[in-house]
Amino acid sequence: MRKLLYIALAAGLATSASAQTTNDDGPSQPVTNQAEVEVKTGPAEYFTGTSHVRSLSSATQPGQAGTALVTFEPGARSNWHTHPAGQTLFVTDGCGLTQVEGGPVQRICAGDVVYAAPGIKHWHGANGTAAMSHLAITETLNGTAVDWLEPVTDDQYPG
Repeated sequence: MRKLLYIALAAGLATSASAQTTNDDGPSQPVTNQAEVEVKTGPAEYFTGTSHVRSLSSATQPGQAGTALVTFEPGARSNWHTHPAGQTLFVTDGCGLTQVEGGPVQRICAGDVVYAAPGIKHWHGANGTAAMSHLAITETLNGTAVDWLEPVTDDQYPG
């Protein structure tokens, strides 16, 4: 099931084109082969450790959501951050960790869904021994999807 979800997302959502196209057979929709979607290393200014970000779609009017498949290597995590319009994570592989500021660190595993409400300071990433991947569906508000904050310190991260 997870592989099918990944293949469907990587193949079908990897474009930000919003216009329907037509061909000789009638209406069609843009499809981008997953091999054509670049995987980038998560920037060190926003992530501790090694993470890989595959941007699948951008917020395209009239829609407000963008999607990315993010893989965190063992020990990797995001900085603290907020989302002005919220974010939903669907864990696709492995187990990881997430925390809302002031709350307990929570374990998240493949199949789990995490919702970060607008403006709530949080972080997410792998545990200390195994990788974790999640599909991030991030809403935008006035063109902004995320407000990055300070790194999660080693003292805050239980690994």
